[in-house]
Amino acid sequence: MAPSEAYYEAVERRIEWLTLALGALLASVAGWKWGWRAGVGLAFGVVLSWLNFRWLEKGVGALLQSAAAGSQAQVHGSAWIYARLFARMALLVGAVYVILRGAWFPGRAVLAGLFSLIAAVIVEVTYEVVTGFREPRVHG
Repeated sequence: MAPSEAYYEAVERRIEWLTLALGALLASVAGWKWGWRAGVGLAFGVVLSWLNFRWLEKGVGALLQSAAAGSQAQVHGSAWIYARLFARMALLVGAVYVILRGAWFPGRAVLAGLFSLIAAVIVEVTYEVVTGFREPRVHG
């Protein structure tokens, strides 16, 4: 039996808050161990990683809805969706470039923050394996 929509929504929510929670923890440790600039740089990378995930999630969702509709009117909408997906990457690359070029924060800290999403996905996959990929309970 295929997992339900609620299952995937629960996974996405957990990945989002795990990204922010792990990032906050790691930014605190980095700030304590290597100074406030490293902590803020790591936090900045975490926020960029989280925004990237959110925007990608919204973009893919809109693209799938557009493909499901399949009408000629949606062709213009899907072109706009592609433009937004490209703009998302351009904005993230531009922000990282400005941060690293200006040397406001240590580059390693910013890049470590960008990897917080990967850490969150690893934690989520581990959770799913341990719990046996169970469906979320519906309260009510």
